[in-house]
Amino acid sequence: MENWSKRIEQASKPRYLAIADCIAQDMKDRVLLPGDRLPPQRRLADMIGVDFTTVSRGYTEAISRGLVESHVGRGTFVLPQHNINGASDERRAMANDLTMNAPPEPTDPDLIERMRLGLSAVSEDLLHLLRYQAPMGGDVDKEAASIWLSMRGLVPNLDRVSVTPGAHATMLAILTVLARPGDCILCEDITYAGFKKIAAQLGLELIGLPMDKDGILPDALEEAIHRHGPKALYLNPTLHNPTTMIVPQHRRLEIAKVINRHSLPLIEDDAYGFVLPDAPPPMATSAPELTWYIGGLAKCIGAGLRLAYTVTPNARANFALENGIRAVSGMSSPVCMALATRWVLDGTADQIRRYIRKESAIRQEIAAQEITEAEFWSHPHAFNIWLRLPENVSCATLMSHMSNHEIGIAPENAFRTAGIHDQNVRICLGGRIQRETLPKLLSHLNNQIWQLSQ
Repeated sequence: MENWSKRIEQASKPRYLAIADCIAQDMKDRVLLPGDRLPPQRRLADMIGVDFTTVSRGYTEAISRGLVESHVGRGTFVLPQHNINGASDERRAMANDLTMNAPPEPTDPDLIERMRLGLSAVSEDLLHLLRYQAPMGGDVDKEAASIWLSMRGLVPNLDRVSVTPGAHATMLAILTVLARPGDCILCEDITYAGFKKIAAQLGLELIGLPMDKDGILPDALEEAIHRHGPKALYLNPTLHNPTTMIVPQHRRLEIAKVINRHSLPLIEDDAYGFVLPDAPPPMATSAPELTWYIGGLAKCIGAGLRLAYTVTPNARANFALENGIRAVSGMSSPVCMALATRWVLDGTADQIRRYIRKESAIRQEIAAQEITEAEFWSHPHAFNIWLRLPENVSCATLMSHMSNHEIGIAPENAFRTAGIHDQNVRICLGGRIQRETLPKLLSHLNNQIWQLSQ
């Protein structure tokens, strides 16, 4: 470890990642052997001239790569060679879809260890979990879902609750129940890009409704129902993606009054509702007999789970959804369901949620400090900002200038239901982006906006 300091200084990546790389390289070179104990974190920090937190994060990264394992009170030990991630695992670790609005990834060592322990416990039932099972969860999974949903004020009967294979698959399955090719679906005029793709795949016509700062306009909704005869209304009312808007309770009640009067089904995408500490009640509480509620876990726990806790208007609708899920994906992953259930029941899921909430607020503060050359909208707990470009700056040009920087930029056209618009962009602040590198990324983005606007 004598040359770690030099290797870390020369690395073009955050120091904690460089520490994990040093461990991996020394294992490859047989400098570190299986069973070797790494120095205590504070001693290594003194040895290589970095702070304790950096070393702690470096050890956590090494644990996540399968290089070492940590035992409370004993220390951190090198794992046998067959446990080390190979090239394939390294590529998986570096995978990052910049088109998605991802939450910040946990970096707290204690939280990550707790997550790993849950995964390890679930693996004890691995063979059982590789079987075909109930497509939308067993009783224990639905009970865990009910506990989670109660945090949003939802207490439906279990015959209306399902564990479905992610929000996307759930939306697709619901639309196959409610509509046929050529039918009309209403939504916000700036709506979730994933929903646009699903509707297009199914041959459905999306009609965007005008919005103000509080969401879609009830009068416009009323008019669109009379004019188009839609089969459903889709809304993302809490931390709306991409604008970060939150529909206040008074507007939710106005919208609910309209859809109740016309018996219009509502698909409520509550992807971000669990992140907020004080989110308004879901619209499902105001129109329970019409609402297909989707509480996806991607934004509040982890996208890799590919799960959502879904509430249907009634038991009959739940049966129809099950048939849709069988057609779309067969079943929800039993492995993922078991892990999510364990994390919900032992409190790990809530800790992840709270971490994401706290970290998102910090990143929004960074964005407020670094972005000075353009106006943007945001919320303290959102994972993104909705940025208005100067009139003479195009989204395509900005994305080209930022192509070598790992930050997700999505154009307004991806979210618009009609017309061509190039004034706004969604800038993502989460995912694999580390808090330490975010100021530099946003500063460079800000400088590019300034230069392009001159």
